[in-house]
Amino acid sequence: MRRTFPLGALALLLTGSGVAVPVLASSILSESESRVAMARPASEVPALESSEPIQPAQPVAIRQQESEAPALKAPTAPTAPAPTPRTFKLAGTGEASWYGPGFFGNRTANGEVFRPGTMTAAHRTLPFGTKVKVTNLWNGRSAIVRINDRGPFHGNRIIDLAHGAAHNLGLVASGVAQVRLEVVQ
Repeated sequence: MRRTFPLGALALLLTGSGVAVPVLASSILSESESRVAMARPASEVPALESSEPIQPAQPVAIRQQESEAPALKAPTAPTAPAPTPRTFKLAGTGEASWYGPGFFGNRTANGEVFRPGTMTAAHRTLPFGTKVKVTNLWNGRSAIVRINDRGPFHGNRIIDLAHGAAHNLGLVASGVAQVRLEVVQ
C-alpha cells in the first residue's frame, strides 16, 4: 500500500534537517523497500517532482562528530533572596498546659472559631497574632504558635496550647510540661 504526504510538509522537513527522517523517507517507498530504508542525507533523497523512478534506499552509516562541542550550561533556576533568619526574644519560662476537645467549635478571645489540630495558644498578655516559639524543656521539641486566645487562668501556667501544638511538642499524654517561650521577631 502506498502512503502519500503533502509535498510542502515533506519539502520543509527535508530541507531543514539535512537528513531524511526514516519514516518520511520510507513513506514514498513500497512496503518491502520501507523495511530496509534508513536515514540518508537530503542530497540523496530523490526529488518528488521528478519523473524518475524512486531507487531503493541505501543504508548509510552515521558518523559521530570527531570534535567535541562545547558543553552547554544547564539553565539556572531563578533563586529567591535568602530569607532573613528569625530572631527570638525570650518571653519567659514556666509550665504549659493544653486544651482542646471540650472547646472545639467555640469562639476564641479574638473571635476565631477554635478548630482541632491548630497551632494556636492562649496567653494572658501577649497581643493577638503574636507568633511564639514554644520549646518543651523536657524533650527539646519546639513549635511556633500564634496567640489567638486569653488564658490560662489556672495556677502558675504561662501558656495554654491548642491540641495540635501540644501534640507537636509531645505534651498531650502528660498534660503539662516545662516550656520556654520566645517571641518571633
